[in-house]
Amino acid sequence: MFTSTAMTASASDLRPVAAHILRRLAKAQSRGRAVRLDELASDIGVRKEDVRTAVSSLHAEGHVDAQRMRLTMTGFAIAASMRECKLREPRARLAKRASDSLSACMGERPSQMNVA
Repeated sequence: MFTSTAMTASASDLRPVAAHILRRLAKAQSRGRAVRLDELASDIGVRKEDVRTAVSSLHAEGHVDAQRMRLTMTGFAIAASMRECKLREPRARLAKRASDSLSACMGERPSQMNVA
């Protein structure tokens, strides 16, 4: 469902992003507030493209209405079941993947790069 290229995060990288999206949409929806894609990306700390890919996948699975950026009943149920869960931080994995992609484009191995 998720496409994987050098510039796009893989499905396993976007699972934490999808979980954060579900939780944030549920919180906003319960307050009667609309959420924009760029707000989600900023709040979660990932690129808009990653949020867009995750929302598209959640829409295809029937958990999010992507046009209205609202949860469906199943999406709301999943978000409610995750309410007490500690979610993984998506930033670290996506940042590492971006660093690896950059080094691959430059012809270096990630282990050879001096990243401070």
